[in-house]
Amino acid sequence: MAARSTVDRVTMTALLLPQCLAVAGILYTLAATILAGRWKSGPIPPENGPPVTILKPLHGAEPLLAENLRSFVEQDYRGAVEIVCGVHDPADPAAAVARAIDGPVRVRADRARHGSNGKISNLINMMSDASGDIIILSDSDIAVPPDYISRIVATIAPAGTIATCLYAGRGDAGAWSRIAAAGISWQFLPSVIVGLATGRARPCMGSTIAMRRETLDRIGGFAPFADVLADDHAIGAAAHAAGCEVAIPRLIVTHGCAETSLAALARHELRWNATIRGLDPWGYAGSIVTHPLPLALLGLNLWLVAAALAARLALALRIDRLAGRRTAPIALLPLRDILSFILFLGAFAVRSIDWRGGRFRLGKDGRMSADTEYLT
Repeated sequence: MAARSTVDRVTMTALLLPQCLAVAGILYTLAATILAGRWKSGPIPPENGPPVTILKPLHGAEPLLAENLRSFVEQDYRGAVEIVCGVHDPADPAAAVARAIDGPVRVRADRARHGSNGKISNLINMMSDASGDIIILSDSDIAVPPDYISRIVATIAPAGTIATCLYAGRGDAGAWSRIAAAGISWQFLPSVIVGLATGRARPCMGSTIAMRRETLDRIGGFAPFADVLADDHAIGAAAHAAGCEVAIPRLIVTHGCAETSLAALARHELRWNATIRGLDPWGYAGSIVTHPLPLALLGLNLWLVAAALAARLALALRIDRLAGRRTAPIALLPLRDILSFILFLGAFAVRSIDWRGGRFRLGKDGRMSADTEYLT
């Protein structure tokens, strides 16, 4: 009888913990839905602005690359704009795509490497072609609305301010890319909105990092981040350490997803999750509450499952309205949530990552080095 009582207590505890976490997750999801509904943009007064250089590090001809680049050309901005696209290999097909864009677009092809982070090496090389007073760097898979530059410039008008942008997902390469986009829109974006509202998040994201040239000089340029995997986070941290403020304009840009298989999606998200875990272990562990539906399923409580599903559906629909489009078929939400939870747990076992054809070992400070076990 004593053994059976112990088993019953263990079973009850095993069910009670995910149930409690599911309740916390449902409350979090409702809060995220309310906060997302308040993320609205106001008008930007039209005025002449300083010269702007947009840096675009490229690697391969991604789906919709031309459309993404063109969105940076077609801007309602009263000022000079130049776009510098950088590649390491002159034969990179992305270079031909960039050269075909009708607008102030230049391509810098430079094989020089300055560290293990190829993107940062690219940016260092591109800076010799940058002439603008405002420097905006943005990943190649980002598309923006016509008022993007105007809002960015208005945001960094105060001295020592840099800007970054929230983003929603868009599937550019079929079904798996849409599932990947759903993870960004329905999981990642709400967590950042809640983090901003609570003061827990201090994001700086590759979707946009914009600053005045003197601010970039203050943090030492791009060279200090040449061996950092989470370079966007590190740039934000360096800006804060230098007394700068990281501000977020009220707009949502678009991140194009190109995953064509479950394996590609898992590799990408495990790398992403492992990076976040390495930078903020306790914060990452606490983000378990952003997964209420899988937790409710683990708790074997049908009422909680129904409540979690309803809350998650409401949040996904709210985010899609905010983004101005349907990210993925809403029927995929339960599958996407379960997959997100599996990859969340999987990141605790990741010690090295695949990135752009190489394998790197993650350090506790966010730096990366070649994985010697893999190389040998």
